[in-house]
Amino acid sequence: MWKEGGERESPRVPAGGRALQGTWRGSAVPQPRGGAEDCGGSGLLPAGGARGTAGSRGEELAPSRPAFLLLDWREAGQGGGSSLALPLALPRCHHPAGTEACSMGRVGLLLGGCARTWKSVRMASSGMARRGRLANKVALVTASTDGIGFAIARRLAQDGAHVVVSSRKQQNVDRAVAVLQEEGLSVTGTVCHVGKAEDRERLVAMAVNLHGGIDILVSNAAVSPLFGNMMDATEEIWDKVLDINVKAPALIIKAVVPEMEKRGGGSVVLVSSLGAYTPLFGLGPYNVSKTALLGLTKNLASELAPRNIRVNCLAPGLIKTSFSQVLWMDKEREKNIKNSMRISRLGEPKECAGIVSFLCSEDASYITGETVVVGGGASSRL
Repeated sequence: MWKEGGERESPRVPAGGRALQGTWRGSAVPQPRGGAEDCGGSGLLPAGGARGTAGSRGEELAPSRPAFLLLDWREAGQGGGSSLALPLALPRCHHPAGTEACSMGRVGLLLGGCARTWKSVRMASSGMARRGRLANKVALVTASTDGIGFAIARRLAQDGAHVVVSSRKQQNVDRAVAVLQEEGLSVTGTVCHVGKAEDRERLVAMAVNLHGGIDILVSNAAVSPLFGNMMDATEEIWDKVLDINVKAPALIIKAVVPEMEKRGGGSVVLVSSLGAYTPLFGLGPYNVSKTALLGLTKNLASELAPRNIRVNCLAPGLIKTSFSQVLWMDKEREKNIKNSMRISRLGEPKECAGIVSFLCSEDASYITGETVVVGGGASSRL
């Protein structure tokens, strides 16, 4: 990303974004002061190696005007280099030295807190060779810090992809990224409430600026605010369920399709549910929304096939996650559900992950518009 003569091309920062500048020279991977294991505060910034600006002291950056960290580095003695623009969410500053001092320290914390994060960023940007059937593919996975989404993110990364995880809460993102990076996987993350346009844009921007594009999208985010009779569902409940479970997946697909086209194609996997076929007790609006995803899969598969983008769907059965605990915490209900399965046990999140990796790979290059049920042999026909 360097022009002839060493002049850097500007990384992509969306209009209205703010940029924090960071520059390192002489070392491919900046190290924290005090060594690679020092993870404390602004010690993540090499002495004399970073500079930053972020407005006046105590300023809070509004969500509608995201900050972007611009990172440049060069190999010692070489004219070439790399450049990234990473979206950030910086909280209100109370640092005694002002916003400039603390913003860059917070940047270090947001990027993982220690040297392994910089190694992951370096690997992702430089296109280091990775093994696996998804080698060097770039994957976005929504709602991917726990349960099925987390298992999918881990498996895609294990199979060679650079993965961007997301969640509505920053602490969940931080925890998931730390766990997966500790396993040596190329994973970064950002906060994303899929129902908010600005969050969807930030998620897409992170992948594009960090990895150069997007090859894979796994839409996993969903809500189920009602457990009970569907006739008791209010208009607000219906709006929330359909907004998050149906409209948001359609809109985030719309956002990533142009980026996939730039790379010659891509793969989308929507996460539905066995409830799309056989209604799960007490989850009426949720079941309906998941049935809608089957139709969304069929329609988008037809529309996007000429663009070399495949769209498939995963329909998990009763998988043991915190999201589904309302179904399996009650032992009698769990027993009844197990009796409807040929494999009489709860599934594990990792049992969904391999199927998704397959659907995103070249092994599934002639498969689109299909829904794969991972439900222990439970009935799955409309």
